[in-house]
Parts: sequence; structure tokens; C-alpha cells
Amino acid sequence: MIGRSGNPALNDSSFERTNGYDGSEKMTIEGTVNKAFIMLAILLGGAFVTWTMYFDGKNVLPLAIGGAIGGLILGLIISFKPTASPFLVPLYAALEGIFLGGISANYEARFNGITLQAALLTMCVFVALLLAYKTRIIKATENFKLGVFAATGGVMLIYLVSFILGMFGITVPYLHDSSLIGIGISLVIVVIAALNLVLDFDFIEKGTENGAPKHMEWYGAFGLMVTLVWLYLEMLRLLSKIMSRD
Repeated sequence: MIGRSGNPALNDSSFERTNGYDGSEKMTIEGTVNKAFIMLAILLGGAFVTWTMYFDGKNVLPLAIGGAIGGLILGLIISFKPTASPFLVPLYAALEGIFLGGISANYEARFNGITLQAALLTMCVFVALLLAYKTRIIKATENFKLGVFAATGGVMLIYLVSFILGMFGITVPYLHDSSLIGIGISLVIVVIAALNLVLDFDFIEKGTENGAPKHMEWYGAFGLMVTLVWLYLEMLRLLSKIMSRD
């Protein structure tokens, strides 16, 4: 049975929404990795566009917002229609890149060097957890999956409540400030985001073992990218809180 993933893009029902599979080609880990690298290249290309525009003095806010909204819409479509992944996932990566480029440039303008630090930390966490998963230091047991799934849902709920209250001028205490408690909260969220990588690795591995259709390579890469983007953004938030205390 395909395991549960804390990543909403990768869950048990994902492999059930694979209508039209004729069994001729199957998902492989190598193929998924190749798709992930393609997505990363597209994302970096999109990020370069808005990053350059920002430091050229142009207003990239509309582009960043458009990228975020467009990426969210495409992400939902991909989640419910995995067979469309080969066509929509590259576009999703481009939109996410446009969004991340604008956000990253804004953070970089305020805290010099923060984006490189966040990117390096994200990659280090990715490699460390991949090695821990491959060597079975960390095992994606059902209880582990359920715990991460619940923690991820809790974080998403807190962010949703914060967003709604923010529209009325109300802020959630400590969530966005640079106090020690605020930094501690961000650190916990970073850990939760990072642990989702373990579930993503497990989901992709189980997919290949169960002979998932070829287009699920794109879908698996998409789910992995969703987690990496979230982890990178949380790294930015955490580092910005720490730097603002200096």
C-alpha cells in the first residue's frame, strides 16, 4: 500500500487518480529525479527574471502575486488531476520561480546574503534527510507519517487563521516577530517542513515499487518541489528573524 504523505500533493489517493494508464511504462526513481532537476532549472529561470527586475528598480509585486496565485491554482489542478502533470508541472515551476524570485529579492535587499544562506541550508537539510532515509536512520513508519501529517495540518491552520485575522488588523502573537519565542516557533515549523521530505522520499519509493504509471514521475517531482519551496521560505523567515535581532 502507498504510504501517507504529509505533503498534500502526495497522498494515498494520488495513485488512484491515474485514469488511462495502459501499463506500458512505469515510474522510476531515476526518472523522478530527472524531472525534479528539470523543474528546478525552470524554477531558477523564473526566479532570475523577477530577481533581476527587482534590482533594476522595477515593481515586481504584481508578478510575484500573480506567480503565487497562478502556482496555487495549478497546484490544486495537478493534485486532483495527476495525469496532467507532464503538461502543467513545468508551468507550475515557472510560476513558483517568478514568485520566489520576487520574495527572495525583497529579503536580500533587507538582509544581505540571506537568500544564499537559506538556499544552502535548504539543500543541506535535503541531502541530510535523504541520507538518513536511505540508511534507514529515519523510518517512515505509519505513526511517523501520521505525526508529521498532523503537525503539517496544524501549521497550515495557524497560517490560515493568521491570514484571516490579518485582514482585520489582528496579529497572532509571536508568529511573525523576532522574539526568542518567535524564532523558536519558526524553528519548529522548519523542522516540520523538513520532515515532510522523508515522507516524500517514501511516497516516491513506494510509487516505483508499486508500478505507478510514467506520468507520476512528474507528479512525484511536483510534490517534492512543493516541500522544498515551503522549506526554503521557512528558512528565509527564520534567518530574517535572527538577523533582525543583530
